[in-house]
Amino acid sequence: MTHRIEPGDRTVQINPLARVEGEGALRVELRDGTVRTVELDIFEPPRFFEALVRGRRGDEAPDITARICGICPVAYELSACAAVEDAFGVAVSPEIRALRRLLYCGEWIQSHALHVVLLHAPDFLGCEDAVQLAALDRAAVERGLRLKRIGNRIMEVVGGRAIHPVNVRVGGFYRAPPAAAVQALAEPLARAIEDALATVRWVAAFDFPDLEADYRFVGLRGDGAYPIEAGRIVSSDGLDLDARAFERRVVEEQVLRSTALHARLDGRLPYLTGPLARFALNHDLLDGPARTAATEAGLVAPCRNPFRSIVVRAVEIVAACVEALRLVDAYRPPDPAAVAVAPRAGTGCGATEAPRGLLLHRYDLDETGVIRSCRIVPPTSQNQLTIEDDLRRVVESGLHLGDRELGWRCEQAVRNHDPCISCAAHFLRLEVDRR
Repeated sequence: MTHRIEPGDRTVQINPLARVEGEGALRVELRDGTVRTVELDIFEPPRFFEALVRGRRGDEAPDITARICGICPVAYELSACAAVEDAFGVAVSPEIRALRRLLYCGEWIQSHALHVVLLHAPDFLGCEDAVQLAALDRAAVERGLRLKRIGNRIMEVVGGRAIHPVNVRVGGFYRAPPAAAVQALAEPLARAIEDALATVRWVAAFDFPDLEADYRFVGLRGDGAYPIEAGRIVSSDGLDLDARAFERRVVEEQVLRSTALHARLDGRLPYLTGPLARFALNHDLLDGPARTAATEAGLVAPCRNPFRSIVVRAVEIVAACVEALRLVDAYRPPDPAAVAVAPRAGTGCGATEAPRGLLLHRYDLDETGVIRSCRIVPPTSQNQLTIEDDLRRVVESGLHLGDRELGWRCEQAVRNHDPCISCAAHFLRLEVDRR
């Protein structure tokens, strides 16, 4: 961090730091003690994946789009599968759906554990990074690493490898993992539940700033179970749509200061996806240890304090571990591992819950199954306007803080939403202009 005092204004800059995926900058303008501008600038180079898939077969979309993110590749694979299968009129078997859900549980566990323990918790404990945190609370970091390890192991067993799984295909899987390999996950998952519960207790004791927002929550609504890989898209103000109808309602726009699109409902309404939204819309679907953990942590739905999102994420780790263990115990290898897929002309949409929020894919395919156009709406573009609103509230409530403290609080506010700007190593440069 560097400080520079100049006549007539006061500027603080924070050089890019690790602990959020991607590169960006934050600019805050203060005039006479009033916040005039809050801009979250994303300068990560465009990735062009929507153009890369044009002219490729629909069944290639899962493998190509998985490369968008090394943290949540399963989200991209299964959203792509859902969209292409929607276009081709494909329905997979219950066994395939269950195996996909197990794979997605693995991604939730490893991604949430990474964020909660290594990226976000240091903010609440005055640590610059996870190395300092390990010196302060080694047991907590070791719990987080064990949780990440079992999440990765699930992805290896079901998906073929932990990063960019290779076993997923339109219609199902290339092969069904042997029953013995899946059943071997049961014992470590049982231990993981205990680690996850301990993690909830740990984060629930953090000191949270007193800040709430009147969010418009949007996410999947589970059909009898907490939503991960399927569901209808609902909102806290009455929206209830399938993925196709929702895709038509989401309008994205480009702004000069950002390489990420800004999404609004009906072109005007900002909204929030992710753990806070899922908990608000589906808290009644949490069962067993996850529901108990949420209650004991003091979570009441809807939770509108963005700083307490770390507690909701920790509860979702419990939920994913419990669900994964249930799916492991009930596992029967799907036979066949994939259903037949016949290409046809059509447009399909698919939506799943990536760890950090709703992910939407739409593909338009010709009669041979080749992609004519593609649209991918990731969680970060949907949340960006709401993150900026959060930052404005944080700055307005923290005008009495020094630049260093205010900068720290702004970084923390951004990390509340675990934005995955890309899979790069750095994120935030803060500039506060006081006049």
